[in-house]
Amino acid sequence: MKLSQFFSTTIAAALMVAASSSMAQTYNIDPDHTYPSFEADHFGTSTWRGKFTKTSGKVVLDRAAKTGTLDITIDTTSLDFGHEKMNGHAKSKDMFNVAQFPTAVYKGKSIKFNGDTPATVEGELTLLGVTKPVALTINKFKCIMHPMLKKEVCGADASATFNRADFGLNYAVNWGFSPEVKLAIQVEAIKAD
Repeated sequence: MKLSQFFSTTIAAALMVAASSSMAQTYNIDPDHTYPSFEADHFGTSTWRGKFTKTSGKVVLDRAAKTGTLDITIDTTSLDFGHEKMNGHAKSKDMFNVAQFPTAVYKGKSIKFNGDTPATVEGELTLLGVTKPVALTINKFKCIMHPMLKKEVCGADASATFNRADFGLNYAVNWGFSPEVKLAIQVEAIKAD
């Protein structure tokens, strides 16, 4: 091999490595297909389920490096139990205090992969002005070329469990309500231009 060919091949290989190491793609959360929901205890007799209908944010994935981040903002005023009286009470100072804290934020600092698939997210949830670590498990993940949008769309189903009292959401814990909350997030995100 001639020296000029060697340098050309080496430079081409270096450019390919550099390109593959910076393959991070940004995906914008699709608010019409993303709904964080949760389950909370009611006197130990039943489980109440609610969801938030307004969410925004972005996901950054680098599939070559198998890393990523997540930044989600939840509009707490969009809380919906499917029961108007419960919605009003849950939005009050007793619980989510949406007048003072109109948003909850999840910042996923590190997405861990299992093979080629995102599997967990290590991050922090800020709720009622309190920030605590909350890890998400990604139960399902898939990317497709969306037939109508003509863009890549990635979707996931994620879950977590946390203690609401850790965030100061203590309502009725002293009456025997379990403070454990199960969080489920259906999310779809559209590749940014």
